[in-house]
Amino acid sequence: SQYVQKFVNETWLERYGSALRQETLTLLWSFIVSLYCVGGMIGCLCSGYLTAKYGKKKCLLFNDVVLIIATLHTGFSRRAKSFEMILIGRFLEGIGAGIHLNAHVQYAGEISPRKLRGFVNVTSSVFLALGKAVARVLGLRDLLGTEDMWNILLSFSGLVALIQLLFLPFFPESPPYLLLQKGDKAGCL
Repeated sequence: SQYVQKFVNETWLERYGSALRQETLTLLWSFIVSLYCVGGMIGCLCSGYLTAKYGKKKCLLFNDVVLIIATLHTGFSRRAKSFEMILIGRFLEGIGAGIHLNAHVQYAGEISPRKLRGFVNVTSSVFLALGKAVARVLGLRDLLGTEDMWNILLSFSGLVALIQLLFLPFFPESPPYLLLQKGDKAGCL
């Protein structure tokens, strides 16, 4: 947090010739942090509609593109000298996380064999916890938690989205979507 706040203050100083007051800097930092949650709430609220209209697989693929765009914003914010890009990136990452949290669990459960559905649905919680642990480790000062690498740390989730974007097209569409929305009984079977 201190590196991002320092970046916001330096950017403001370079643009307007005066440093930010501590209260304003704290307000901007709280916007950066809370926009992820606001985006997550919006993503959760939209996920049901999007998965019903476009299918879970297409929704996840589109969401991967949104997450990559978000991480490009946060990753290149330093080079562009724009803390607003961090705000946009965090908001889009929140939307992506909200959609992914709902659509992924549904999709994984629907395409898995009946005997493995419980196991597959539990793995999403395990990988969520693993992701938090990996983020904590990568955020250590010896790895990406440095003044030179904080923007890469913020954009690291784009790597996971890129991997999913590359491999998800080879997976089947959700059978309930094919049957209920598309009327494709043969595809469902």
